[in-house]
Amino acid sequence: MENKQGHLIQEKLTLPSATARLTRRRLLRVLDAHLASYNATIVNGRAGTGKTVLAADFARHVQRAVAWYKVDAADSDLRTFCEYLIETVRRLRPSIVPGRLLELARIIESVRAERLAEAFVFQLSEGHAEPLLIVIEDLHLVYDTDWVVPFFRRLLPLLPPDVHLLITCRSLPPAPLWRLRSKQMLRVVDEEELAFTVDEAIKLFENYGLSEEHARLAWHHNNRAAIIADFAATPGRAGRAIADSLLSLDNSPLRMLSYRTPDYQT
Repeated sequence: MENKQGHLIQEKLTLPSATARLTRRRLLRVLDAHLASYNATIVNGRAGTGKTVLAADFARHVQRAVAWYKVDAADSDLRTFCEYLIETVRRLRPSIVPGRLLELARIIESVRAERLAEAFVFQLSEGHAEPLLIVIEDLHLVYDTDWVVPFFRRLLPLLPPDVHLLITCRSLPPAPLWRLRSKQMLRVVDEEELAFTVDEAIKLFENYGLSEEHARLAWHHNNRAAIIADFAATPGRAGRAIADSLLSLDNSPLRMLSYRTPDYQT
């Protein structure tokens, strides 16, 4: 059941509770380096490539406060989007005054959303607070709106040095945002970088009581992608369901391998 405070769905503003089965320190180091070098990071990949797991694991390890916001398609309205973004940030930055920003979101046209970005950054920069990581998950769901480009094109260059924006998405953002890469404001972690190395796959499968041979077969068969990411993402449900998917692959040595799923829940 949805837990709501007012009309906001609080689960959208809550860091996912499930922890990664394998902490991928290689990628955590990459994201950590971005904090000092870029204004924002985009983690881009198709469904099942481990974007959310990586973002959540980084949020748990990063040495700063974290504001989390999971976007839904219904958030395509600028005011709705801003209500969620402002609420998750306000909890950590008392300088944010929601009423002023939401009134601005109500009266401006979507194509003038840069004014809202400026007002948001101005409030974000006031006072003294600990460094902040803002995670916006699944931003691709609102790419087709009129306000996304003007809002983020203005927001990213203006972010204060102690604030970093991490965005997860299934496709690259519109071109005007993508061009910010050349100005050293934006860094992208793509599917190639997200892909599990064979050593990561072996360690992950060992956590499930599966053999190195099992891991290597899955890694080669799946091109390092979806099934391995599912193992990393879902320690509570992945046990037998995902192991069954692996064991059903058209590879007889793989089908014959045994497995243990100590944390499987029916």
